[in-house]
Parts: sequence; structure tokens; C-alpha cells
Amino acid sequence: MGATGQDTLKARRTLSVGDAQYDYFSLADAGLGDISRLPFSLKVLLENMLRHEDGRTVTIDDVKAVAAWLETRSSTREIAYRPARVLMQDFTGVPAVVDLAAMREAMTALGGDPERINPLSPVDLVIDHSVMVDHYASADALERNMDLEFERNGERYAFLRWGQKAFDNFRVVPPGVGICHQVNLEYLARTVWSSEDQTGKMVAYPDTLVGTDSHTTMVNGLGVLGWGVGGIEAEAAMLGQPVSMLIPEVIGFKLTGSLKEGTTATDLVLTVTQMLRAKGVVGKFVEYFGPGLASMPLADRATIANMAPEYGATCGIFPIDSETLRYLRDTGRSDEQVALVEAYAKAQGMWRDDAAPEPVYTDTLELDLGDVEPSLAGPRRPQDRIALSGAAGAFAEALKDMAAQGEPRTVPVEGADYSLSDGDVVIAAITSCTNTSNPSVLLAAGLLAKNAVAKGLTRKPWVKTSLAPGSQVVTDYLAKAGLQDPLNALGFNIAGYGCTTCIGNSGPLDGPIADAIDDNGLVAGAVLSGNRNFEGRISPQVRANYLASPPLVVAYAIAGTMAKDLTTEPLGEDTDGNPVYLKDIWPSAHDVAEAVTANVKAEMFNARYGNVFDGPAQWKSIQVAEGKTYEWAPGSTYVQNPPYFEGMDMTPKPPTDIVNARPLAVLADSVTTDHISPAGSIKGDSPAGHYLQGHQVPVREFNSYGSRRGNHEVMMRGTFANIRIKNEMVPGSEGGVTKHLPEGTVMPIYDAAMAYKGEGVPLVVVAGKEYGTGSSRDWAAKGTVLLGVKAVIVESFERIHRSNLVGMGVLPLQFKDGATRKTLGLDGSETFTITGVADITPRQDVTVTITRADGSSEEVVTTCRIDTLDELEYFRNGGILQYVLRSLAAA
Repeated sequence: MGATGQDTLKARRTLSVGDAQYDYFSLADAGLGDISRLPFSLKVLLENMLRHEDGRTVTIDDVKAVAAWLETRSSTREIAYRPARVLMQDFTGVPAVVDLAAMREAMTALGGDPERINPLSPVDLVIDHSVMVDHYASADALERNMDLEFERNGERYAFLRWGQKAFDNFRVVPPGVGICHQVNLEYLARTVWSSEDQTGKMVAYPDTLVGTDSHTTMVNGLGVLGWGVGGIEAEAAMLGQPVSMLIPEVIGFKLTGSLKEGTTATDLVLTVTQMLRAKGVVGKFVEYFGPGLASMPLADRATIANMAPEYGATCGIFPIDSETLRYLRDTGRSDEQVALVEAYAKAQGMWRDDAAPEPVYTDTLELDLGDVEPSLAGPRRPQDRIALSGAAGAFAEALKDMAAQGEPRTVPVEGADYSLSDGDVVIAAITSCTNTSNPSVLLAAGLLAKNAVAKGLTRKPWVKTSLAPGSQVVTDYLAKAGLQDPLNALGFNIAGYGCTTCIGNSGPLDGPIADAIDDNGLVAGAVLSGNRNFEGRISPQVRANYLASPPLVVAYAIAGTMAKDLTTEPLGEDTDGNPVYLKDIWPSAHDVAEAVTANVKAEMFNARYGNVFDGPAQWKSIQVAEGKTYEWAPGSTYVQNPPYFEGMDMTPKPPTDIVNARPLAVLADSVTTDHISPAGSIKGDSPAGHYLQGHQVPVREFNSYGSRRGNHEVMMRGTFANIRIKNEMVPGSEGGVTKHLPEGTVMPIYDAAMAYKGEGVPLVVVAGKEYGTGSSRDWAAKGTVLLGVKAVIVESFERIHRSNLVGMGVLPLQFKDGATRKTLGLDGSETFTITGVADITPRQDVTVTITRADGSSEEVVTTCRIDTLDELEYFRNGGILQYVLRSLAAA
């Protein structure tokens, strides 16, 4: 934690827990009036302000502003928030460690001590994003996939092992352990943290964090406040910089009743996501309350919290209560830690029970859990929920849009005794942090598989099936329950411990199946228990992607198609030729609850997490480089020294006006970070593919973009290169192409950007609403700036991406007064001039002069989306990393 503040309000008290003594900063004794009805999440922020009040970064007025939120239920005040720790996964963690290594080198160049670049807050990096489903439906799939993972990622893993040794306060959870969010929920998180401050006393305070993955919010289910940020913002937090934020609005979501028979936590979270997207909660906290919490298991809470990015909120938090304590005990936390959580929460008014006053919120909405029905979401967005009973009809309508087909087409598959049709499910994956942390839905999948196998049902031969648990504990309780064998019988052998299909690591489809889809333009389907189903994400061959509960994933593997109504049509026939319906094999809530009670044990968690940092033999055998600065290998195609600090001086140069900039792309609504940031497989004929082949990397060894995030040369070539992105500058196109103007030559976006760079022409990107939705990918901002983009002008931003753009020195502007790219008639042939950049202030009006190809021009007023004074400092320094580096070098 480092130093506590000066305690001007004299709120420091002592808490006795058993034989232990802890100091803490008492909310009740800070003289702030009655704050009992302040939302739980804002009590956590208030304590953070109180504990870090130093008269500079946190003032008494900041503390009082959080408490005064009750009067207006909103605030425009900026605060400096300091999370207790940082969580990373390897896709975002590798570039973060690359940046830290580059900062050490830059610090040396500035005449400073490179060891000043060192995490000041605890950092845990979990390697979970690199395993791919190359092998599946076999007993050796896990072993073979892990062997390939180490073969492909040796350079990256050697670099991370160097970082683990070179940096203090930095731990790495090796490959093959689980998904970072499940490891966090089951092991790393404490709900209440404790550490020594500068006085040598042990201080207790809420467990808080930021993470370099959007779904960091999953731990909100455990009463831990945390959310996803870009890698660049996480690096600043690691180096002691506060997270600058506005005191948020808090939307209360009241839950009543209980789930009815036949529904799951997945159905619930898809319903919640749909409701909150419709409500509009971007940039806001969501906090759950109401009598429905009394019967809601913590794993279900974590499932709901996990999808906060999908419903657009900064976080989706639950309060601390007896269920929190039960989960902590059941996952192997010590009795002493559980006692501290209970005592602290009750002392601070953060405990939920029937006697606690109901919090006050900015706004509320309500759901009776009994109204939730079996659901999927798709085919393109997680908020597009459809009832299971309407899924077949919804796909039929989607097919008309995706392929202009009224009826499904059927084509032969070479060498197979079956054909393939539009809507056939070619991927069925139990995957992702959202559901694999929840024993009830995983055991339900196992029970459904057991019932299906007993009736003689099998998966369809064209379905690629996989099971990728979020932790090794899942393997233990499935095996103890005797349910892994029936899952194996249906092809759901364990393929890896990691995110796999949900992030696009689904691996290749069998060649004849892929050819049948590609050659005939079929609209194939995927059903996965994940949280993301954006276009182009799951597989290049799959266009209709549906999120569903693990038992429904198994059911669709058996049905083999989205065109079948699983509520009225049989999945198949039993051994006697009788039809078998979903209702015949669906496990009862009683059976699922019994399976959880009988098979999920605390000793499993203790055993699996007892040696969590050791890793498999392949990890232990990696040779570790020495030295406090990294020896960059010029020929490496995985790790390269990025150019962010080249030519950097101690005094930043003032930002300059953007004059006669050309649009690199004009984009529609809901452009996600999946569209912007390089993700998935690298194609041989792409700019990134040409680069790798030029460095003697054969196509079979390309690996994924995610695995090469430590090499800016690869990543900038893949920015805006998603196969499904549609640039309105090239009507009718799909993929990362644009026009180089004024001559109008169509070419890859990277090639055009480099051509403009050679001509000295600055660039802008223009887009619609919800720009930057999706994962907290810092490369969506890093790639943007490396391509030469100076400003992004849109109708609205998603929270994390806007922050990341500022953190890379890109100016975010937002249309106002109803102006859009459409009302302005923009086609990309225009030039854009933005003046007064050096004197810009947060959220001020900024005039953009648009000059058309015919020479006419008009002025459009936009809002500067640099939201805080801290962000303004980052922008003036060329980015947050440059700001931090100069600050540390000058200290």
C-alpha cells in the first residue's frame, strides 16, 4: 500500500480481530454526517480518499465531495483513486512489461536510475490467453495443446520470466493454471486487504484493483471493487500514479425472487445485460441490492459481475454479506482472513443484511428473478438476448441479413458422409471466465451430458467441441462427481486451462468443414459459454455466434444446428429410436444443488493453489535472462523495444494544431476494440503476414496477434485489419482497407497510413456511437497512434478506449448538437483542421473545420473528451507513460 495520508479528519481507529490488531480509517468517525445510505461502492471510494488524503492528490474537499454525493446523487468532481493492486493477463501483460522494460532504458537515457521503474503496488500476471484449441475431443488434447503453447510462445514466456526476476512486487502465474479472473476470485482476492504503512502498523482496507482485462469486474461479486483499464493506465497505477476519475453515478439494480426451474445464472446475466444496455450505464457504477441477494450464490453474483463490460458499466458490484464469507471459507481462505472481512465490513457499514438501510442510488431498475427464462445472445452482440424458444426463428431472420437467404442452403463436405447447412453449429465450447467459475452451470453441463449419453445421444460429427475450465479445481469436482467421462463421450475433453474460444483461440476447423463454409459462403454457427460474440472474433469461418449456458452448449453440440427449436423439436433419438427432447435430459435444480454440495470442497482449492506459482515442467525449464534492463533481440518477432520514448526530453513539446488531416477510416456505430485492435489469427497475405514472412517466419508459425502484442511492428500492421470491419470510405468492402487520397487508390489501412506518414499528412478517424466497445485492449489505442492518427471524432465513446486514447496522446472529440458523420454527409474525401490544441481544456468545445473535395468548408463544434486535469497532463506529455517517466526522472 505504501504511505497512508495525513488523517486531517482524525478518522484513524483500531480494529481488534481475534488476537490481531489493525488500524483502519473509520467512515463513521470522519465527521462527514450520516453516510449510512451511501452506496457500498462509494463507501469504498470514500475510504480510499480518507486513507490517502495528503492535501495534494487527495484533499479534504475531495473526501467531502464523495460524502456529499448523497445530496445530488451525481458529481462532476475529479478524484485520484489508488487501487490496492493490479491484475494482468498475458496478452495485455506482455506489452505492459515491454513498456516497463522500455521505460527502464529511457530512464537510463535521461540520466536516471532504471530501478526507479518498478511496481509500487502488488502485480499479478496470469498467463491464460495463449492456449489454443488445436486438438480436441481426445484424451491427449490438453497435453498436446500445452506443448504447442510452449512451442509457440517460448520467447514471450522467457521475457515474462525475466520480468518476474527483474521487477519487485511482480508475480507470474504460469500457463496451465486457469483464467486470471477465476484465479483472482478463488485465490488472489481477499475482500479486505491489509499491509503495513510508513508507521510500521498493519492497516486494513478494502481490497481494490484495476486489471488489464475488461472482465476484471468478475471479482465485484466478492465485494471487491475493480474494473478493467488499458495496459498503459495499469502501468501508471503500478508505478504509483493514481487513477484519475470522476465520482460516478451509481445505478441500483434491485433483485427480487429466485430463479425458476430450468434456468441458470447464464440466462440471468444475459437478461441483466440486455436490460442494462437498454438503460444506458456507460461510465457508471452498477450496484446490486434487494431481497433476491439472500438466495443468490456467490458464483452467480460473479457471473453477473463478469459481464459488466457487456452491459457497459464500469463495474457491477455486490455488497459483503454472509454469502461472501461462505464463499471465502469454501475456497480455502483462512479463518483469520474471513474474520477480518466480517469485522471490517461491519465496522465500516459495508455489511449487507436485512437490518441494513437501503442505499440511495442515482437511478434504479428491478428484476424479478422468477421472470428469467432460458436464453441465448447473438448472433453478433452479447446484449442481443433471445429466448431459447425463439432462437431458431431469430437465426432464420439473421440469415436473411447475413447471407440474403430466405432458406438455409446445404452443401456436401468433401470426404464426409454428411452435408453442411446454413446455421449448422461447427463450434460448441464450454469456455470463458463468465461461466467456468460457476460450479452449478458446469455440473449442470456434466449432468446433462450424463443423461444424454445414457440415452445414446452423440454430438454431430461437424461440431468442434471443447472444455476449457477457468481453474484446475473444475477438473477435480467434475471428476469427483463422475461427470468428466460423459462429457468426454460427447467430445468435451479438457482442451486447456485458459480463455480459448471466447477470445478467438478456437483453433482451426477441420479442413473439409472450413472449405465447405468458405467455398459456399455458408453462415455457420458457434455456441459458447462466453461473454463476447462480436463479428470475426470466434473463428474466421463462423459468422453467427451465440452465448449460452454450459448445458445449452452441450445440447447444441448434440443438435448440431441453430435452425432447430430445442424447446419443441427432439435433439435426436435414443437407442430404441424414440425421440429425445431437451426436457428429457435437463437436470433438475435439486440435482445440480446436490452435486455442488457433494463435490465442491475447500481442500480442492487449497491443493490446487498451494503451488500456484510453480508451473509445469515446460515453464520451469525456460532459461531466464539476467540484468535489470532487458537485452532486446533485434531478430525477435515477439518482443521489440517500442518507439514511444524515442527522442524524448525532460520537457514536453506543446501539442500542435492538426491541419488538413485525412480520414484513415469512417466507421459506423458499435465499432469494437475487436475491430480496431489486432486479434485472432494472422493471415499470410496481410501486412502483418508479409512482415513475419520477411523475417523468415513460416505461416504455420504465425501464432495469433494476441501472442505478438510485445512487437509493435506486428501490431500496428494489424490495427483496423479485422476481417469484418467496414470502412465507409470504401462502400461494399469488408476488412481493413481504405482509400489513399486525393487519388483514391484502395489499399490496406496500414499501407495507406505509411504513405500518409511519408507525405507528412496527419490522420483522423471518424465513427458513430459506442466507439471502442469491448475488451480493454491498449493496442486499440497504441496501434491508432503508431499509424499516425492524431484525433478520433465520434458520436460517443466507450469508457476504457477513450481513456486509452488520451493515454497515448490521441485527441478524443465527440460530435454534439445532433451532428453525425451522416448528417454531415462525410464520405472520407474531406480534410479536417483542429486548432487551439495547445490550449485545450477538459470537456471544452472544440471547433473542427471540415473542407470538402470541392473546396467548400464548414465548422462543426465538438466536445473535447479529455475529461480531467490529470488526463490533460497526460495528453500534453504525449501520453501517460511519458508523463510518469518524466515525473520519476525529475523526482
